[in-house]
Amino acid sequence: MCFVGPSGCGKTTLLRIVAGLETPSEGQVYLGERDLTHVPVHRRDVGMVFQSYALFPHLSVAENVAYGLRIRGVPRRQRLERAQELLDLVKLPDVGAKRVSQLSGGMRQRVAMARALALDPALFLLDEPLSALDAKLREGMQVELRRLQRRVGVTTIIVTHDQEEAMTMADLVVVMGDNRVQQVGPPLEIYRRPVNRFVAGFVGSNNFLPARVVSAGEVEVAGVRAPLARDAARVAPGSSVTVAVRPENLRLRPRAPAGAALQGSVVFVRDLGRVVETRVRVHDLELIVSGHGGYAEGDGVWVELPDADLVALES
Repeated sequence: MCFVGPSGCGKTTLLRIVAGLETPSEGQVYLGERDLTHVPVHRRDVGMVFQSYALFPHLSVAENVAYGLRIRGVPRRQRLERAQELLDLVKLPDVGAKRVSQLSGGMRQRVAMARALALDPALFLLDEPLSALDAKLREGMQVELRRLQRRVGVTTIIVTHDQEEAMTMADLVVVMGDNRVQQVGPPLEIYRRPVNRFVAGFVGSNNFLPARVVSAGEVEVAGVRAPLARDAARVAPGSSVTVAVRPENLRLRPRAPAGAALQGSVVFVRDLGRVVETRVRVHDLELIVSGHGGYAEGDGVWVELPDADLVALES
């Protein structure tokens, strides 16, 4: 599970409450059937990786990994064997004798994970563990961390403000904003079926169009009728709504297509290599269209609306 949201929305505070580092002002924390609300940190059976990794610079890598076992009184040979097993698991088999200062950021992150897993926790918590890494390494570590979680099989909660990280690593995403949970669901459901404008605007890029409900499953946008991705029967015909549509679900056409489309002009083109982002002025709206490009500023175009990907959000 991934808690995702902007800075200050409460996701790290929630994680710290689960870990026992903060006391909730109301509500309870359960792990399975066990009430952890007033259980001290060291009795919760929780492993946590902090944003700063919090590794001990005076200990070797293996001693860092085995530190929790040492506190529990596990014999030295046994705990170092366990440390080596975990270093093998995180693909750092040859660094046990090194100092933490000799490791790269990505390697330190793996050591911190190995240390948190050493006690076989029932719950694994990660507080923005990849935020200190550069973009390329962070992308690779997202996949590695997901694979590791699947191999270990431990229930994991990760906190991040990176939406791609949440989409890559989680089975279930909790979108937080304004100090509350906005939506909970699988990544693709969050992306394709946001429940409100906050979720639609925070997770990925979106275009927001004012519209009017014509009938169940159909809206009128700038005088053009278009079908919705989900049933709008809960909103009475004639009601004003906001329609969200992803840039990749729009298409640019040089001439009016047979389906629903809006006429406009290109105001800006940004070539990102793998995709071209075209901004089109339609009346007083500016739409973002992601595709293969082929248009220049000033070109007159038609923005073709999708026939199954418009999401209506109540205004």
